Amino acid sequence: MTALARGLNRPSPTAAAPNARLRVGFILANHFTLTAFSVFVDTLRLAADEGDGSRPIHCRWTVMSASGRPLRASCGLEIQPQSGLLDPRGFDYIVVVGGLLHQGSQIDASTEAYLRAAAAKGVALIGVCTGSFILARAGLMRGRRCCVSWYHHHDLAEEFDDVVPVSDRIFLVDGDRITCSGGAGAADLAALLVDKHVAHSAARKSLNVLLFDNPRAASATQPAPPGVPTGSDSRVRRATLLMEQNVADPLPIADIAERVGASVRQLDRLFRAELGRGPSATYRAMRLEAGRWMLERTSRPVADIATQTGFVDGAHFSREFRKMLGRSPSNWRKQTPSIEGDPRQGMSGWRTS
Repeated sequence: MTALARGLNRPSPTAAAPNARLRVGFILANHFTLTAFSVFVDTLRLAADEGDGSRPIHCRWTVMSASGRPLRASCGLEIQPQSGLLDPRGFDYIVVVGGLLHQGSQIDASTEAYLRAAAAKGVALIGVCTGSFILARAGLMRGRRCCVSWYHHHDLAEEFDDVVPVSDRIFLVDGDRITCSGGAGAADLAALLVDKHVAHSAARKSLNVLLFDNPRAASATQPAPPGVPTGSDSRVRRATLLMEQNVADPLPIADIAERVGASVRQLDRLFRAELGRGPSATYRAMRLEAGRWMLERTSRPVADIATQTGFVDGAHFSREFRKMLGRSPSNWRKQTPSIEGDPRQGMSGWRTS
C-alpha cells in the first residue's frame, strides 16, 4: 500500500478530539521557512488553551511527512514530523509551508498526490511563503489569485501563466485556497482562522503574547521593497508596489486606481499629498531609477534598458533620463563606476544578463 493510500485510510489524531474547533495539518517543504511556520503554529498554540497551558484543546495541529524523516528548515534546524500523511478530512485546513525555491524539489511525489487528493475532498489548502509555488506546481492554483512576497513576484509570474500574482497585501483568501506572503503575516493569517473557528478573544490573546499590536487584515500592505517610494496611506503603498511590479509594461493609472480602490482623482490627490508628485510622475521616476540601476550594474545596451523600463525606444528613455539626472544614459554609465552585487539589493525583480 502506498504512503498516500495509507494516509487516506488512517484516522487523523485530530478526529479523536471532537472539542477541537480548529484542526490544522502542516506540510513542510524541503528548506522550509522556519519563521513562517513557527509564528503560525505558535498562534494556534496560544489560542488552544487558557492561560499559558499550551494544551492542544481548542486548536490541534499535526506536522506530517510521507517519509517520516526530519524536515530541514532553510536555517538548518530540523523538525521531527508527528505522523505520516493522514486522512485530509480530519483537518479544516492543510498548510503548506514553502521555503527556498532553487534548492531542489520542495516536496516528493507522494506529498503532491496527497495535496491533490485533499483538494478533491474539499479540504481548504493554504500556501505560506513559497508554499504557493508548491500548490501551483501541483495544478491547484489555476485561475486563482495568489498572494506572494514582492521578492518572488516575478518568479511566480514567469513560471505560471495561469495564476494571478498579488504582492500588495499580506495574505489573500480565494475560496478554498488561501495564500500568504510569509514572515510575520503568517501570524495574522493564523489569527484570522482562530477568530473564525475559536473566538475573537483567543486570536487577540495569541497576537498580544507574540507582541503584535493589532491583527492585520488580508488587505494590509506588504512593506515596500528597497528603492520604492512609500507613504502612510495604504492605497499609495499598494499603488507604488503595483508600479514596481509592472515597470517593463506600465499599467494605466486608471487601472492602478481601480485596483487599489480609488478614483483617478483621489489617487492623484493622495500621491501629491504623500509623495509630492502625481502618480504618473512617480511611475516615470521609478522606471528611470530602474534604468539607472541597470546602467550601473549591467552591460545591456541603452535600447534594451529602455524596453525593460517601459519606454518606447532608446531616444525616449534618453530624453527622460537627461531631464531627471542631467546626463545622458551613456555619459552616466561612463562616469559611474560599475557596481557588482546581487541585483535584488537594488530595484527588486531585475535580472542581469
